[in-house]
Amino acid sequence: MKTRELCRLLAADQYRYEAGTGKRDFISLLLKESGFRFTVVMRLCAFLRANRFSRYGVYHVCLLLHRRMQVKYGAYIEYSIPIGPGLCLGHLNSIVVNTHSVIGANCTLSHGVTLGQTHARSKHPGVPVIGDRVYLGCGAKILGGIRLGHDVVVAPNAVVTKDVPDSAVVGGIPAKILSLEGSHGYVSNLAAQPSEGMQPAPPPS
Repeated sequence: MKTRELCRLLAADQYRYEAGTGKRDFISLLLKESGFRFTVVMRLCAFLRANRFSRYGVYHVCLLLHRRMQVKYGAYIEYSIPIGPGLCLGHLNSIVVNTHSVIGANCTLSHGVTLGQTHARSKHPGVPVIGDRVYLGCGAKILGGIRLGHDVVVAPNAVVTKDVPDSAVVGGIPAKILSLEGSHGYVSNLAAQPSEGMQPAPPPS
């Protein structure tokens, strides 16, 4: 990851919260939004690990801070997860994302969200792939090797165990399609380009 890419990601993440773009807005948001602070540290870890000059020393200090924040907020989102620009973590608390998941651009994860892996005996083994402009309500569970299309809304406490088409609004246990009205109005302050071409991380050997 290059410095320009890091700045592009952070600018898109910042814009998602209050549509601010300046340095003063950045500092203000960093002080008052735990979700944004977490995202900044997570992005910095990925940047420092990817560059030879900072892979040792500075990276490990940042990683230690990242681990501390994971424990403090109960938010287990690894820096190595492919996450598109424009991530918004609303009310950061108890968010668990499998390390091999993929999250697209301009996505919102509310508190209590789980993106989990299922194993060979399940109907859809693997890890979830989340499209662009997806809103995951508080307590939503996305389980297995399934794909959520672009502009999807998952209602609070829904359990999703199968693919969801573009622009679908789903809810319930197991989740069912409630409408095809998409995520407009749920996902706001769009500042990033779609994350086309993002692929799931390889499964553990």
